[in-house]
Amino acid sequence: MPPAKKKPRTYDHAKTRAAVLAQFGHVRDAVRGLDPERLAGPSGVGHWSVAELAAHIAWIADSLAAGLARPPAAVAELAVEEWPSATASLAGRIAEAAKETLEGAPLTELYDRAGARLAEALEAHPGSRVLDLWIGAMTLSDFLVTRTVELVVHTDDLRRATGVEVPLDRQALAACTRLLADALAVKAPGGAVEFRVPPFAVVQCVEGPRHTRGTPPNVVETDPITWIRLATGREGWAEALADARVRASGERADLRALLPLMS
Repeated sequence: MPPAKKKPRTYDHAKTRAAVLAQFGHVRDAVRGLDPERLAGPSGVGHWSVAELAAHIAWIADSLAAGLARPPAAVAELAVEEWPSATASLAGRIAEAAKETLEGAPLTELYDRAGARLAEALEAHPGSRVLDLWIGAMTLSDFLVTRTVELVVHTDDLRRATGVEVPLDRQALAACTRLLADALAVKAPGGAVEFRVPPFAVVQCVEGPRHTRGTPPNVVETDPITWIRLATGREGWAEALADARVRASGERADLRALLPLMS
């Protein structure tokens, strides 16, 4: 008899909403303190400068508010754990939309406008509202979880590019970590490997003999930031393994062929 299908993870809408607003606020405060020299420097994300990365983060909030202003879709089409694998085809379109929306406005103005619009929009709509998105219709509750990924990943980009220790909201970091771990399990379904990202996530993945009790024969463990960087192509598997930030045991525990999940 095949194993029962795992019940999808659920997220508390109020906590996710608070986490998104908190993380956006942390970035806004950090960006306000950046001098022109730092803003002009490379972000490490493609050809973007730090200023362009910062503007993109503002667009993440502004575009969500704009999406809530549009008529809702009838029914959700995309599950939250499917979102990472669906993003690749939209990278160019998103970059162009962000550029058109934000070009020419001062960063402080962008952040003030986007933050106010986002807070007002999230207060006005329930988590069950279905957003009509390029990627496929999603409930607001699910889409907010994907916003924790965007915000946490780009906060980490900003920290590395500027040396500024921008805070990471714990709830945002947890949601981001869990979503990317669940996306790994969707990409490589199975029960041969136990993948652990303490203290936030444990999933079973990879085809092969299923572990049922005792110590799993194939285990991969890492910390949340290393996992997020691996999952988004910011870091390579071999480098993280060599530095002991990834610990992998068992013949099926090499996950490099599955990474990154998104970029």
